Amino acid sequence: MTRLGILVIHNDPVPETEIWRAAPDGTSVHTARFECPRLDDAEYTGSTARLLADAPDVVRSVDFLGRLGVDRIAFCFGSPSFFGGEGFDAEFAEAALAHSHGTPVFTSGQALTEALAAVGVRRPLVVMPPWFTPPTHRAAEAYLTAHGVEEVFVHPFELGPEWAHVPPYNAFDAGARWAIDPDEVLRQTTAAFEAADGRADGVLVPGSGFRSQALVPLLEKVLDVPVVTANQSVLWSALRAAGERGDERQGRLFRSHRGASATP
Repeated sequence: MTRLGILVIHNDPVPETEIWRAAPDGTSVHTARFECPRLDDAEYTGSTARLLADAPDVVRSVDFLGRLGVDRIAFCFGSPSFFGGEGFDAEFAEAALAHSHGTPVFTSGQALTEALAAVGVRRPLVVMPPWFTPPTHRAAEAYLTAHGVEEVFVHPFELGPEWAHVPPYNAFDAGARWAIDPDEVLRQTTAAFEAADGRADGVLVPGSGFRSQALVPLLEKVLDVPVVTANQSVLWSALRAAGERGDERQGRLFRSHRGASATP
């Protein structure tokens, strides 16, 4: 069965919990962490692939996961892909391979775009985590468009009024990663999808740290379109590369076998 290694920023609890819960019996998930490159009290606007891949804590984490014997390593941090553009993913994967003892590395950005293609979504409603700022919105839209998406409908998820005093780019570190209310995700996503007035053909949640995977089956039933999340697509990509299938109850993506694997 698949042994998936995930590389996660130091204070993100979401990818491992969501991927573990969605994984089929026998699949194991192994987490390593690195320091998020965002500066204190500042918006994150990207890092070069080589700078990230050669950062000492990334090198150490990739080395440990490779020596552990995982089948694949996923870089669960999508913003660098968005800001780095079309070439970031391949460059990062190649650079990280030098430290992984031959274990293939792929990014959540690669998994997301290939998942969208697999379920045939070309005009997604993109539910942006509340800590994503307008520069990230624009970078994500450009990245998706460069990978075959025809049109993007952006909905920035809104936290409650108690967060009004916190700059959005500080919200994640201030604890918003624990404050995402599933009922509110369902309400806002449904309302935004209806506001798109039939133009959106699916839903995308690109933030690895934004809890949403448990809502996928319900959202798909309510909206009658595919729903793709960052963590869901990472698991799907790893399973598919191993020739395995996920739990179809976790979403339409796990019923899809179209397209090529995100891993090299």
